[in-house]
Amino acid sequence: MPKLFRPLCALITCAFLAATPALAAKNTAEKTGTSAKKSSTKKSAIAQKKSPQKYSKAKKQTTRIARQSTRTINIKQRAIAGARSDVQISRVNASPINFYSPGVQSAGVVVLNQQTGEVMYERNADNVVPIASITKLMTAMVVLDARLPLNELISVTHDDVDTLKNTGSRLAVGTTLTRGEMLLLALMSSENRAASALGHAFPGGRAHFIRKMNEKAQQLGMTHARFYDSTGLNPQNVATPRDLSLMVKAAQRYPEIHQFSTSSEYTFISNLTNNLMTYRNTNPLVKDPDWSIGVSKTGFINEAGRCIVMQATINSMPVVMILMDSAGKQTRIGDVQRIRRWIEETRQNNYRAG
Repeated sequence: MPKLFRPLCALITCAFLAATPALAAKNTAEKTGTSAKKSSTKKSAIAQKKSPQKYSKAKKQTTRIARQSTRTINIKQRAIAGARSDVQISRVNASPINFYSPGVQSAGVVVLNQQTGEVMYERNADNVVPIASITKLMTAMVVLDARLPLNELISVTHDDVDTLKNTGSRLAVGTTLTRGEMLLLALMSSENRAASALGHAFPGGRAHFIRKMNEKAQQLGMTHARFYDSTGLNPQNVATPRDLSLMVKAAQRYPEIHQFSTSSEYTFISNLTNNLMTYRNTNPLVKDPDWSIGVSKTGFINEAGRCIVMQATINSMPVVMILMDSAGKQTRIGDVQRIRRWIEETRQNNYRAG
């Protein structure tokens, strides 16, 4: 070999000898991995051959676990996404401890906490509906606002006889009572001829009286209320349950309305027959000592259904309840009782939680 190439060969030889251990290690690792893979595959094949059913079952179980894990992740992702959306469940604004509704059956409902102004529960609160004899609360406020003497005598006339629905009355034409007694009978027992007499005996006559009723409604913010008579027999007397909550709150400020609407009964001697006549309250709850009622008024015509509005104190909380268009005779009273239990349970839960 020529002398010129000897150093170059020596250099190549050294480089080859240095790289040989690394190549050997790599080859060893590759062979080991291949052997392990072949061994694992061989073992799986042997296991499958020895017990094919057991092998298949284990494989399916592994696949099922993987699928369940994927499904769990998807469900969690959907739950997180759903939590970000605003969903209105109901119109119950009660305690955070007690979210269930009071279970009332009336078609139109407002339950108002007077302490906070919060509407605790509502249903169809903004539907405009006939209000029947709930009208008489407005009749009473207009009479009392005029500061007319309550001891002044007024009489039932032929104009006070109902020709719209031909309802009867125990107050015969010619019956004379004081304005205060007429107001008492209108509020306590929903006497239509008494309410009509209050309208016709008003200064300026019946038309002026109806105008005052509508003006009063607007002053109270009853934007959907319309009045066409002082009795409520006219189905065109309408308002929303929310409007009526404003009317009940206003009526509560009149001591006479509290006294007359919550009296249980009244007896007087007829000037026509000299016989005793007894009238009773249309709301039996006024006689219940467990109730503290500030204002009460019931109503009924076919177009309105059976209605009741009340202001009462429940567990030291002043509440306004509006219940319109109840299904049966006793439903409105049952609904009032259900609302009371609902409020009591809510406040008890708050007390325990606090």
